[in-house]
Amino acid sequence: MSEASQIQVSYEDQGSKGRYVARIAGIEAVGELTISKVSADLIIADHTYVPDAMRGTGAGSALVNRLIADARAKGQHIVPLCPFVRAQVQRHPEWADVIQF
Repeated sequence: MSEASQIQVSYEDQGSKGRYVARIAGIEAVGELTISKVSADLIIADHTYVPDAMRGTGAGSALVNRLIADARAKGQHIVPLCPFVRAQVQRHPEWADVIQF
């Protein structure tokens, strides 16, 4: 089983903020992608952090993929202020329906 298949991503709602959390079995580290909610249909991807212990595992991509999937399901748009999220968006033109610059 690859590390990518072991990544578990959860979402924690914190009122006007939120965060996606990535965990990998056997690694005592947590990656996160934080968001700010501007309105019911607009969120800002603020920051992505993946600790050294998780680098190269696909944890960062898993966080962004979950963000995109959730935004689509909720009819939201994302402003990608985070450099990592912005770089991922540029690699995935198929995400244009949920991205707002």
